[in-house]
Amino acid sequence: MEFERICSERNAGRAVLEVGAVPDDTSLLAMKSLKDAKKKIGINIDGPYTYKDFDIVQGNANSMNCFEDGQFDTVLCNSVFEHDKFFWKTLSEMKRIVKPGGLLVIGAVGYTTLPIEKYIQFFISKLSFLSRHFDKLLLHNSTLTFRIHNFPGDYYRFSPQAFKEVLFEGMHDVLISTLMVPPRIIGSGIKT
Repeated sequence: MEFERICSERNAGRAVLEVGAVPDDTSLLAMKSLKDAKKKIGINIDGPYTYKDFDIVQGNANSMNCFEDGQFDTVLCNSVFEHDKFFWKTLSEMKRIVKPGGLLVIGAVGYTTLPIEKYIQFFISKLSFLSRHFDKLLLHNSTLTFRIHNFPGDYYRFSPQAFKEVLFEGMHDVLISTLMVPPRIIGSGIKT
């Protein structure tokens, strides 16, 4: 799993918060790379819950005033932003509660070009009429994305550029990965 790799390589731990945590083994808080974290806590609109070695508080991630500024060394969030009408509020709160020098890791559904695009371009280049009008073809201008999945709503898709220039704006050592088809984008960065 990409979150496991990132957290292991970037020394995630100490005080950890997961936004959108769930009380089961699919929670990011249950990752092996976080087994030695001193404090693990989650926040979810449902709750509260206790599961194994972490607690989940009930709250809205758009306003996490239950947490102090710079309280966490690591803040994780996966598959939440596409369902959050006001994801920018959640993002602002996440950046507020991660310590300077702390790690922020976000995953969300995205979109990307078709993986077969280079083959389509080659085929079309062989057909002179299509070659002259390639930029107008729907397939050329299409992109893959994850299906709509209302939980409780489904509002957004993100590009790697949005991750880099919007979600991780003002952070350093930013790394962005696009995984799977349809794509999931996972980014990580260090708070300045």
